[in-house]
Amino acid sequence: MAALAVLETPSGRDALAEGLLELMSPAVQQLDLHVHSVRESQVELREHIDNLASELCRINEHQKVALDLDPYVKKLLNARRRVVLVNNILQNAQERLRRLNHNVAKETARRKTMLEASGAFTPRSPSKP
Repeated sequence: MAALAVLETPSGRDALAEGLLELMSPAVQQLDLHVHSVRESQVELREHIDNLASELCRINEHQKVALDLDPYVKKLLNARRRVVLVNNILQNAQERLRRLNHNVAKETARRKTMLEASGAFTPRSPSKP
């Protein structure tokens, strides 16, 4: 019941919101970093697929034995198309994460300013309890 009474006050709700925002911010930043690294890997993979497809076409053109490599080239191009699609999805997700992170930082700063202005928030040094 005492915890409920603390949350009923504006400063208790603000402190809870502040804690939630501070908890979410590192997770969002870490997720953003992972999405960024996956996107870079997707770009590398797409480049390798393009190189392999062009190399297969070149081999097919210069080959004396009639070996049909077109189905393999088509498979590579289909794989490339899927990689580009996944990359676009990741890019959209990363943009949403970036906006979320920005909003979290903005809300944290706003709430911190409100708390400091009301006098309910006094910064403590990490060594003091």
